[in-house]
Amino acid sequence: MPRPIALTIAGSDSSGGAGIQADLKTFSALGVYGASAITALTAQNTRGVQGVHSIPPSFVAAQIVSVLDDLDVRAVKTGMLADAAIIAAVVDCLAERAPNVPVVVDPVMVATSGDVLLARDAIETVRRRLIPRATLITPNLPEAAELLGAPVARSEAEARDQLVRLANLGANAVLLKGGHGSGDEAVDLLAIDGHVIRLAEPRISTRNTHGTGCTLSAAIAARLALGDDLETAVRHAKAYVHAAIVAGQDLGVGRGNGPVDHLFAMESAR
Repeated sequence: MPRPIALTIAGSDSSGGAGIQADLKTFSALGVYGASAITALTAQNTRGVQGVHSIPPSFVAAQIVSVLDDLDVRAVKTGMLADAAIIAAVVDCLAERAPNVPVVVDPVMVATSGDVLLARDAIETVRRRLIPRATLITPNLPEAAELLGAPVARSEAEARDQLVRLANLGANAVLLKGGHGSGDEAVDLLAIDGHVIRLAEPRISTRNTHGTGCTLSAAIAARLALGDDLETAVRHAKAYVHAAIVAGQDLGVGRGNGPVDHLFAMESAR
């Protein structure tokens, strides 16, 4: 059987821990061939983002068309889309060239370092155009608050309320990530098929969490490309990311918020 193919549409992280680089590592680790369309170049390391250069929307579209015209893409994920014009170009391309391909939307707005990665005037375009195209959206708690124009949820009850409101924006399903919360458990909430599934893992005390959101959405897309249903894909992806965080605690990359170990399974097989 041909190897399944997934496409990431996202920004480049020059330090390799997030963005396109994290996505392609994740695809490879999970046995999926990765293709990419780059939306922005970042001068970035584990301590922050020093510069951003957005790619012209027409060239973002050209990359997507090139991939979809030739490769049998079974799943797409989006990450950093930078501005409203790029978002519109991506949505239009997917509507024309891949209307039935599942799309996992990671609504990247702010890097782990706190640096802004999405123009504020583009948030409405995310709500109005990108989310309704999504098979699944994967906001963290601060991103959910931005999308809803609300305070960041401080309890699981508040997170559940925001989960319902996010679902009403038009996505097929919502995974509200609880990594920015507090407590011994990191609790994610998945709204799917009219019900809510609570997904909890022990919270890991580490600063090496750079790129976890990118990695999770890429892992979900990879599992969808492999043929999983959505709930199964989310569960497998969460287990992969949790293991990558555990393995990355002592990775020793950079002087700030280091990356997870995307390739832990490959290394353990040596």
